[in-house]
Amino acid sequence: METGEQPPAKQNKYAHQPVLLQEVLEGLAIKPDGVYLDGTFGRGGHAEKILEQLGEGGRLLAIDQDPQAVAVAEQRFGQEPRFEIVRANFESLADVVAERGLKQKIDGVLLDIGVSSPQLDDASRGFSFLKPGPLDMRMNPEVGQSAAEWLAEVEENDLTMVLKRYGEERFARRIARAVITTRQEKEITDTVQFAELISAAVPIKEKHKHPATRSFQAIRIYINRELEVLEQALKDAVDVLAVGGRLVVISFHSLEDRIVKRFMRDLARGPQLPKDLPIMNSDIEIPFKLVGKAIKPDAEEIEQNPRSRSSVLRILERVH
Repeated sequence: METGEQPPAKQNKYAHQPVLLQEVLEGLAIKPDGVYLDGTFGRGGHAEKILEQLGEGGRLLAIDQDPQAVAVAEQRFGQEPRFEIVRANFESLADVVAERGLKQKIDGVLLDIGVSSPQLDDASRGFSFLKPGPLDMRMNPEVGQSAAEWLAEVEENDLTMVLKRYGEERFARRIARAVITTRQEKEITDTVQFAELISAAVPIKEKHKHPATRSFQAIRIYINRELEVLEQALKDAVDVLAVGGRLVVISFHSLEDRIVKRFMRDLARGPQLPKDLPIMNSDIEIPFKLVGKAIKPDAEEIEQNPRSRSSVLRILERVH
């Protein structure tokens, strides 16, 4: 999945280009008879290749909250006995796993964070500022407020906070005031309309970056509770892993990657005991370890798929 906004791929192939594919497969260290969980099915690019490496005794459980993604999964893999798709937010992965009696029996969990290319490229979903569409931004369009509904009632201070916290937008206050002023005269319901409002409110433009980029990211993250969901999913993912099982996470912006990096680092370090406690670090059994360093796409992948450029992959393994 991707969070950056770029024009659609040449010949419209990006919708099916999974990011860091080979690195994901190596990171999961797939066993033919293993049980794996794809927490963010998207359009099944990673899932397809995981299935190719599984034997008859292997199993792939997939989760996605987007009804379009679930429909694709059922169409592509509905007759595949080793595959199951569950429509849910991946913050529910612990329940999904427990219902199937698979807690601590999962050999690998993949979380590919953020909005997917098909979601970005479909103007009707409201994620993109490059083409007109309803200002929605919900990954599950049947749950919660749309971005337009939220913007119609949000207070200036709250909108400023969201733009600063989730978009790191330096002109958050100006944009928030422009929203409040504009909505007194007309509703803000269209993506391009909103992008133009932001552009007019931002006094200094960044080179090679649309002025609406940070605001769209911030509102999407807020509307979908993405960072809170990620924190819960990470905790649940390590709880369901078998010994030797791995958690593989791809993130696309610094807010996500910071959460993933800190979470994995803290687990791999184990409890930080007071210095005067008569216990050696070597006496403490730490159940997790980091596998390698952060992995980023090479120049060839970025050229083939510009949306991969900000992706970062991190791997954690349960050792006890």
